[in-house]
Amino acid sequence: MNYKHNSNLTERARELRKNMTAEEKILWYQFLKDYPVRFLRQKIIDNYIADFYCSKAKLVIELDGSQHYSAEGREYDTIRTGFIEKRGIEVLRIPNNQIKENFEGICRFIDKEVRRRIQEERIPPSSPCGESTSL
Repeated sequence: MNYKHNSNLTERARELRKNMTAEEKILWYQFLKDYPVRFLRQKIIDNYIADFYCSKAKLVIELDGSQHYSAEGREYDTIRTGFIEKRGIEVLRIPNNQIKENFEGICRFIDKEVRRRIQEERIPPSSPCGESTSL
């Protein structure tokens, strides 16, 4: 891990975990929580809190609500994403509405990106809804 944990954000991250958005709850409880590769919720990365983080794939997933589409929100996200990506972590930005409108497609997309980032290791297959499947 080439970044430090900012203990000043610990309480805020804990609060965000307890008060996830509806879209975060759907993605967490219906897919990421039981995904074969471990994801963490509200992971502190230096001065930022990522919605979801997979250390094995060095991947952050950000769910973007309406505040992310204002000029100020886009500028902040650009800076934040650049900062995280400089640490070798890829950031996937997913619009909130896609969680409800295209959940299976989003799950397949995340699975594909995790597999791409962890090419050398075998990941057990996962269905779009997070239920393990057998070969």
